[in-house]
Amino acid sequence: MEMRTCGKSGIEISTMGIGCWSYGGGDYWGPQAQSDVTTVANAALDAGINFFDTAEGYNEGRSEEALAVALNGRRHEAVIGTKVSRPDPATIREHCEASLSRLQTDHVDIYMIHWPDDDIAIEESMAELTRLQEDGLIRAIGVSNFGVEQLTAALNTGATIAVNQLCYNLLSRAIEPELLPLCREHNVGILGYMPLLQGILTGQYKSAEEIPPVHSRFRHFREDRAQASHGEAGAEEEMFETLEAIRHIAEAEQIPMSRLAIAWAMARPGITCMLVGTRNINELTQNLHVAEYTPSADVIESLDTVTAPLLEKMGANPDYFTGAKIH
Repeated sequence: MEMRTCGKSGIEISTMGIGCWSYGGGDYWGPQAQSDVTTVANAALDAGINFFDTAEGYNEGRSEEALAVALNGRRHEAVIGTKVSRPDPATIREHCEASLSRLQTDHVDIYMIHWPDDDIAIEESMAELTRLQEDGLIRAIGVSNFGVEQLTAALNTGATIAVNQLCYNLLSRAIEPELLPLCREHNVGILGYMPLLQGILTGQYKSAEEIPPVHSRFRHFREDRAQASHGEAGAEEEMFETLEAIRHIAEAEQIPMSRLAIAWAMARPGITCMLVGTRNINELTQNLHVAEYTPSADVIESLDTVTAPLLEKMGANPDYFTGAKIH
């Protein structure tokens, strides 16, 4: 597995990482067996995947706890990224120490602000994160879901930011026009998440009506969807036209659409690592096939072309959830 460095941190991580949102089980993804988590973590390490992404907010901390059990005896081989939900400088240290306890480790490799909070001065948040770094509780500072304005403000504090974790996939390319170039300019690595847009890019759905409400809340969908909060018209017709075009390219390449989608994202300039939710050994096996396939320049150009109209329709707003939180 190829390794890439996270910004200026010197931390090397695999180009594919394990997304741990489902670990510990919860309402969003349903039950998750610890035995599967442990099997996946060990097989991933054996295959050269060393990055595991979790958060205190994933299943009320159970994701961190499950990951700790899974990495027992092999923590030194792993790079762990976790996130603080609210970057309140008065409580960041307390939350970091709680994560360390759940993860059964004395340091977090990359500690990220999960979502920007414009009501909290970023200067104070970054100062406290820098103190955690100086004290050895964290190796590197990261952010997640920071837009151009928010990342610029964070960089202007003088803190060294290793990564920005962002939604990125063939149907969600909003970071490309402005945010990705900004990250590259300042040597901020990008951890891409949702490369399959929570299963939509597997090709299993033929219409928007087939997609469960929990997975049809993004700005791609109409504002009257059950769990949508973005207040936009959506782009359902354009999305399924795009999916059909991607399907034809995958068929021509004789590979599953999911493999094509992840490989495309991993091949993009500026992407340090793509996080793939992996719940069991069968999913890991399928995901590892991505490493065996490198899309040609012609395939990448074709995918860029067929997905460009959807990008143009949805614009450069990287917030695919509320349409307003990231800016």
